Amino acid sequence: MAIHLSRRTLLGLAAGIPASAALAACGSSGPGKDGDGGGAATYWHLSGQPQEGVRTGAVERFNEAGSKGRIEVTTFENDAYKTKIKTAIGAGKAPTIIWGWGGGTLRSYVQAGQVDDLTPWFDRNPEVKNRLFPSSFGAATVDGKIYAMPFESVEPIVLFYNKRVFDDVGVEPPQSWDDIMALVPRFNAEGIAPFSLGGQSRWTNMMWLEFLFDRIGGPEVFQAVFDGEKDAWSHPAAIDALTKVQDLIKADGFIKGFSSITADSNADQALLYTGKAAMMLHGSWSYGIQQTEGGDFVSGDGLGFMNFPPVEGGKGDPGNSVGNPAQYLSISSKASAEQKEIAKDFFATGVLGDQEVKEWIDTGAVPIAKGSEKLLAESESAEFLQFVYGIASNAKTFGQSWDQALSPTAAETLLDNIARLFQLSVSPQQFTDNLNEVIGK
Repeated sequence: MAIHLSRRTLLGLAAGIPASAALAACGSSGPGKDGDGGGAATYWHLSGQPQEGVRTGAVERFNEAGSKGRIEVTTFENDAYKTKIKTAIGAGKAPTIIWGWGGGTLRSYVQAGQVDDLTPWFDRNPEVKNRLFPSSFGAATVDGKIYAMPFESVEPIVLFYNKRVFDDVGVEPPQSWDDIMALVPRFNAEGIAPFSLGGQSRWTNMMWLEFLFDRIGGPEVFQAVFDGEKDAWSHPAAIDALTKVQDLIKADGFIKGFSSITADSNADQALLYTGKAAMMLHGSWSYGIQQTEGGDFVSGDGLGFMNFPPVEGGKGDPGNSVGNPAQYLSISSKASAEQKEIAKDFFATGVLGDQEVKEWIDTGAVPIAKGSEKLLAESESAEFLQFVYGIASNAKTFGQSWDQALSPTAAETLLDNIARLFQLSVSPQQFTDNLNEVIGK
């Protein structure tokens, strides 16, 4: 099975062919054509296989179907895309269809009047909305209105564990936070790190806080931050979560030297499948990487997986999840009426069709379209994919990764302070004070 490149890989690495080559290969008319009152709709998205092939395949099928018009595609490496799309949107010359991650970046587009409100269109086309996971619309919604079409795949954060290590030590997977803390000395006594962690990457540390905030206080705790409420980071549940993660660090819950380990190198995942660590909190994309790089670890039933357990006395629903609920497509407010109609027709008839759904599954991903259970069951990774599907389709709340939900300014402050929190160089109170200063920025 092909490796499924995660949002994290796409955010952290430049993948695929150079942007200049992509421009030539795709024959795009470029951003300047978008506001000229007519012509094909334009669509920019990321390069890098296997995702690029799935995305361009959907457009090719749409164009071949001879619908209301054509779509011209331009692909970019991740870093080049983020730079060019920001520049193009700021200049009022964005492509018709804007690919993105939703959340804080989408909110900034909305506040600048650069993308269309799609709520009326979804109201007129309820069948489009009803075939997608309900949890995918949170990161597409700003102030109660939908500004993006969720699509592609869902990537929840998963608690992975090494079944062989658990069997050797004679312990069971944790069913609560107390269980996690009780397992730490058991594994340390055997010379096995309780948890692997690529802490140098910072976002890996963030996943722990995302779950602890939710399990202790429920989704309302971070929602208050997202909504810009004054001093939202000072919620008692937040202080409790920050304290608990430092308790885990002080108890040697993580691999020694975790602050020097990078996630982009997959070194943290290698620690799990080689048995040097017992558990790892990571994105669902890790499954495909471990399957490819871990020898017989996955095929030999060495990999276990579960949702993050509840915290005793916590208010959060243990079925909730965090991660990447989907990827997102918006329509530029500067596009012509004709181009906007082509984009909407693509959303209705070209996005997540049967062939595309199958192709996402073949990459080891779970598409956000309902009704894919049969295809998932037929996959060689059926057990894991059905597990992910269950989380995504049943979660009452699927929280978006914080660094995408927040504005770029607040996200950078967040990641910097998370790194310091895990290095024990700031206290929970100092952390909250620092983050309260950038709420709403």
